[in-house]
Amino acid sequence: MQYEVEQKFPVADMPRFEDRLSAMGGIASASRLEVDQYYAHPARDFAATDEALRIRQVGTSASITHNGPNTDATTKTRRELELPLETRGLAGWAELLDALGFRPVAVVRKQRRKARVSWQGRDVEVSLDDVEGVGQYVELELIARSDGVEAARRCLADLAAQLGLAASERRSYLELLLIHQAATKL
Repeated sequence: MQYEVEQKFPVADMPRFEDRLSAMGGIASASRLEVDQYYAHPARDFAATDEALRIRQVGTSASITHNGPNTDATTKTRRELELPLETRGLAGWAELLDALGFRPVAVVRKQRRKARVSWQGRDVEVSLDDVEGVGQYVELELIARSDGVEAARRCLADLAAQLGLAASERRSYLELLLIHQAATKL
């Protein structure tokens, strides 16, 4: 079984971070818009079970993803099942989920640039995100089998320290957006 091991950090000065990343050989790609529509399960509370179901659209590509619960208290390590979708059928997928009792929760929009950095013999994916209504973040990510999760966590923690990243944020962009929306309604 494979797990997504991820750490996310708020970044106040993205150009300064990019300079550090570049010094390590990581060059960020052009920005692309990712639009994530999240859904609530009809019979269980995904917020309580720490799960998520989303449809992501990036340009002409789309996928449906289930993120399982986190497995530790310091990183976002969880099983992720992601399947490609036909973009011309996205409305049909939304209609199918609605017919099954799933309800839209929120849409997370982010401009994302990706880079790769070689660290401790691993190819780490680095995402530079500007999330609408949430802020700027950097995500470090590795995919690991169950027996390599702890080594992946250590690798990401060491790389984060090297890049000057601190104050890891374990909540998802969806959680952060919902908190922001609730605070602005007061």
